[in-house]
Amino acid sequence: MGSSKPACWQSVRGKVISGHGVASGQGDKTPYPGGSIEMQKPFFRRRGLDISGFHPATINVDISPARFVLTDFARTLRRIEWTDLHPPEDFSFSPCRLVVGRTKVKGLIYFPHPETKERHFQSDTTVEVLAPLIEGLDPGTPVALEINTREVEII
Repeated sequence: MGSSKPACWQSVRGKVISGHGVASGQGDKTPYPGGSIEMQKPFFRRRGLDISGFHPATINVDISPARFVLTDFARTLRRIEWTDLHPPEDFSFSPCRLVVGRTKVKGLIYFPHPETKERHFQSDTTVEVLAPLIEGLDPGTPVALEINTREVEII
């Protein structure tokens, strides 16, 4: 489960982009009216990961032309059976910091493993972040994402 070495932080610039609306439950075609994050919370908590301090949605950060690659995530939860609409999924998480203007908040990179997902895929230039609610964060907002290079590599 992740590296026991101290974090080595790297900052990458990006911008907020619209997602599918599945995590928040705001998308027109989401089968999860309350949002997938809200539905997943109790399953993650039972596996030892409490995300209740985060807004029940993801912030999608486009870091293109860079892309990210998993190296050794801090925590991976396997075979989470959070819905009966599809088979169990694997999720990985890595602590991060999101910088918006002069505000810096602690968050988690949220990575549903594509090999266990059936739909709503992200490109490898989009990083999904769980964070507290940040007012005024709209598509196009420039941000910096500070990641732990011992767990995630930016290429």
